[in-house]
Amino acid sequence: MYIDAHAHFTTVPSALKDWRDRQIEAIEQHGRHLSPDGLEIADDEIAEALVQGQLAVQDRHGIDVTLLSPIAGKMAHHYGDQETSLTWSRLSNDTVHRASVLFPDRFVNVCQLPQSPNGDIRFSVEELRRCVEELGFVGCNLNPDHSDGYWQALPITDRSYYPLYEAMVELGVPAMVHTSMSANPAVHGTCAHYLNGDTTAFMQLCQSDLFKDFPDLKIILPHGGGAVPYHWGRYRGVMHDQGRGELVDIIGHNVYFDTCVYHARGLQLLVDVVPIDNILFASEIIGAVRGVDPDTGHRFDDTRFLLESLESLGTSDLQAIASANALEVFPRLRKWLEERERFTAATGTPVVTTTNPL
Repeated sequence: MYIDAHAHFTTVPSALKDWRDRQIEAIEQHGRHLSPDGLEIADDEIAEALVQGQLAVQDRHGIDVTLLSPIAGKMAHHYGDQETSLTWSRLSNDTVHRASVLFPDRFVNVCQLPQSPNGDIRFSVEELRRCVEELGFVGCNLNPDHSDGYWQALPITDRSYYPLYEAMVELGVPAMVHTSMSANPAVHGTCAHYLNGDTTAFMQLCQSDLFKDFPDLKIILPHGGGAVPYHWGRYRGVMHDQGRGELVDIIGHNVYFDTCVYHARGLQLLVDVVPIDNILFASEIIGAVRGVDPDTGHRFDDTRFLLESLESLGTSDLQAIASANALEVFPRLRKWLEERERFTAATGTPVVTTTNPL
């Protein structure tokens, strides 16, 4: 089984994106909060967007279950105020939840948090609880830079985040550190800001005692961890210089990396450097890179093909990365899978008999 731990509903119906544009215009130009009342998106529109988008690619790549979250680049927390972020987060989360209702055998959800510059973390805690306890979400995305490209936020290890981490541990859900769009014209969004976020968050975690305070907290660094695997020796050396010990001990069972690395040599480096138990399969489809690699004939984001091309990976390591590690990091996902298997065993039929409800 392949569990994709990192995907965004980027093909969401245009009505939602149009509403977001109007919301930003209303608050930025007129100081008004746009009400979501009147926004209507039919189930058929969501189903069609998924069937023609995410599901089509997942079927082609052989991905069984996907953890689906709102569009990372659309989080854009720097727009407006706390109410702006809260309204947009609830709409975005409700939309990906509808995807999992329509395709309960294929999608499980990860939520966006209503982070906002100078906002109150309590709103993020409340939205996390709503999504997990009421909607069945299994994780959240955490933006380490609310200014979106200008790095004016406190480190994610600051005590102001502690109420969120307390809730995450209580609920048994991890967070994927994921920046949003870059509002800074000097910093490209997907190829610079995203990777900057992964790398910066890694060092914040390594230089803190966060996991002493929260030994059960789990944090995922996407995109292969940014620069981390490539400069492992630098980070390891700095930790030794600071008397903090070995990197593998620091990350322990708390920090994980995903396989959103779009070439085999990069993936090879990741699995050579990072402990296998700390790597989760992911592809980020449909995300930053959507084309076909002319050297392989496969899409750049076909990370299953790339992973299975690595001759150094044995069967047990491949199985760990493909699904076993995700079930350890996302305990609610394990429970979801067990319930699905019990239903299938009891009824003799899967939860969904077709991937196309249209």
